[in-house]
Amino acid sequence: MKKFVITISRGYGSGGRTIGRIIAEQLGINCYDMELLKMASDESGINEKLFSQVDERLKKKILFRRKKGAAYTGEIISPESTEFVSDENLFNYQAKIIKELAETESCVIIGRCADYILRDMENVLKIYVHAPFKDCVKTTMDIRNLSEEDAKKFVLRTDKNRAAYYNYFTGRKWDSADNYDLCINSSDLGWEKTVSLVKAYLDIKLA
Repeated sequence: MKKFVITISRGYGSGGRTIGRIIAEQLGINCYDMELLKMASDESGINEKLFSQVDERLKKKILFRRKKGAAYTGEIISPESTEFVSDENLFNYQAKIIKELAETESCVIIGRCADYILRDMENVLKIYVHAPFKDCVKTTMDIRNLSEEDAKKFVLRTDKNRAAYYNYFTGRKWDSADNYDLCINSSDLGWEKTVSLVKAYLDIKLA
């Protein structure tokens, strides 16, 4: 079989991460999520904590950003530069790892704007997993042991941050169907059928 990559963007509480890991397990390939931060840290020599804190720092930066379009350029900044540990360069290192993985193995990549980073590569299946808000809230209540009100706030805040992160680096709208090959309502299908649908679509794409 040809090498391929499945990228999964997902709304919080939709089960997208779990679905991605199930797909990877059934296909016998790796699934990369937070592991990408450690790999980017090892590649760059930059503390892993800085990578994990980008989302938080961006909240303030986005409020004052005037430039339109994607912040991601793909150009790695030299260690001698004062911008070496900038949020943009941290993202560039993540993108570098994602591209290297896509060139060397079949895998599933969760989040990290991978659909955008790999947009010009062949055999990349870009998936967006979502679910009705009430279902995402219920899932969040269960997995985080939160009240309904707190779960609602958590889901809204998390998805807002993901959308802002995606827009900042790609210049695109995170939940726009135009960015993806397949958008799936995981509540409607359930995880098992969602996994089966993605695998069937992959077979068609690679045929």
